[in-house]
Amino acid sequence: MKLKFPMYATLQGNVQVELDVMQPHEQEMVRALLNEIIEAGQTYPQDHALSAVEFAAYWMSHSAFVVRAVGQIPLLTHQKILGAFFIKPNFPGRCSHISNAGFIVHPAARGWGIGRWMGETMLKIAHHQGYRAVMFNLVFSTNLPSINLWKSLGFETIARLPQAAHLKDGTVADALMMYRSLP
Repeated sequence: MKLKFPMYATLQGNVQVELDVMQPHEQEMVRALLNEIIEAGQTYPQDHALSAVEFAAYWMSHSAFVVRAVGQIPLLTHQKILGAFFIKPNFPGRCSHISNAGFIVHPAARGWGIGRWMGETMLKIAHHQGYRAVMFNLVFSTNLPSINLWKSLGFETIARLPQAAHLKDGTVADALMMYRSLP
């Protein structure tokens, strides 16, 4: 079965969206969104905004996807990218069948179901691309929405790294390693 893009969905609040392969002209919008989240200092390990070169190496090395608004959305009239994710091998060579993924959702679009739809779709894409599992290396213990989402999608916590993340607000958080086999 071949996956066809774009994929369409109607999310909470009757929000119409499409999920598609990221296009070159969208990279700067996704980088800006990721940098906004990095600067908030609560969910990603990077401690500075990523340059275009750093972003490309981190996010664009394999498969990158975006969720776009279909039509106008109140409060987001100029924002077409509502979320994004990547899928890539977590390890090289003999362990490259285990994938890694990273996700971002525009702060104004949280709570609409975008993260869940991206997560569910990522699992299908990863399986289709031949991966046998998905592993998240650093899910900060303070990021309860992500932890709850991944648990609801069948991920297990396989390790807890004590005091792994120094958050921007001065607190320290554990990080979870989460894992799910693919069929």
